[in-house]
Amino acid sequence: MNNSRLEYLKNVKRIVVKVGSSTLTHSTGLLNLSRIENLVRQFSDAHNRGIEVILVSSGAIATGVGKLGLKEKPKTIPEKQACAAVGQGILLHMYEKLFSEYGKIVAQILLTREDISHRMRYLNATNTFYALLEQGVIPIVNENDAIVVDEIKFGDNDTLSAMVASLVNADLLILLTDIDGLYDSNPKLNPEAKFISHVKEITEEIIASAGDAGSSLGTGGMITKIHAAKIATSSASSMIIVNGDAPNVIKEILDGKEIGTFFEAQNRPLKAKKHWMAFGTKPNGNIIIDNGAEKALLKSHKSLLPKGILSVQGTFSEGSVVSILNSKEEEIAHGITNYNSSEIDAIKGLNSCDIEKKLGYKNYDVVIHTNNMVILN
Repeated sequence: MNNSRLEYLKNVKRIVVKVGSSTLTHSTGLLNLSRIENLVRQFSDAHNRGIEVILVSSGAIATGVGKLGLKEKPKTIPEKQACAAVGQGILLHMYEKLFSEYGKIVAQILLTREDISHRMRYLNATNTFYALLEQGVIPIVNENDAIVVDEIKFGDNDTLSAMVASLVNADLLILLTDIDGLYDSNPKLNPEAKFISHVKEITEEIIASAGDAGSSLGTGGMITKIHAAKIATSSASSMIIVNGDAPNVIKEILDGKEIGTFFEAQNRPLKAKKHWMAFGTKPNGNIIIDNGAEKALLKSHKSLLPKGILSVQGTFSEGSVVSILNSKEEEIAHGITNYNSSEIDAIKGLNSCDIEKKLGYKNYDVVIHTNNMVILN
């Protein structure tokens, strides 16, 4: 038994649990009622232990597929949205009915990436979650699949659940899936694959272990789960990937049983604002910088001056989150800019003392302050 894992789980007070489509449905696409009933009982029991529970549930599209009698998951966005619109109501009705048998109240929250990227909507979402949790409600979260378009999609509920864990400062994110956890290679292809029970740090080797997407009913593979782990652990949430088939999987996790793959929370997590800049936002443009500026940002944690800027890509306003690229156009940071794109284009390469001469005014000496910047690994 890993003592650090056991000690951590003893103190867990708030969990986010993501349930995948493959866990919730049969291969036909119809709901696996006995498994859902078992999971609801486990969530309710965890709630009775005094642990706050947020459920991120896949399955709306798959449920719609089953209800409409389709033979396979639709491929076009309008067809997926139609299935989601049908399936979401069925899924929530099922959860509400089952949770009510244990005296639990549920609430539905549908999110898009835009809700996370927009700072005020992000804060409003946080306040909504906290208000529900204070009332003893179990929030049930899904992506707003019925209206979402590619530009504002999370793309998978692994990423969504990690962002929710960050949003509510959860102690633990549990990904229930159809595999036992992380292996050093794909166990379906390599019978000699070795199971990895504990990940202290997400290294290149860990990322290389991730395989392709799994079942035909889901959208995420192991690589999306590793990405989710990076998001969660950098906001001080630990994460477990575990097989959702086990009869008492939630209880066993909370009791400290060593099942699944445990990703350890970082000792020095990103502060909330910088975590939002790193993972919650979709940058509105790019600023390309020279080698000197790159060194100043990465090595000395300096602010970005106009002197080190080579070029600007895209159109954005003051206060936008942008990507900072090095001279090879590799992304190295995100930051909130003090000037709009046309202003930056005009002052690029200049010393700060020449900004006013060029623009006729100067609000800031720096284009992006170090306090409004997050360096990406």
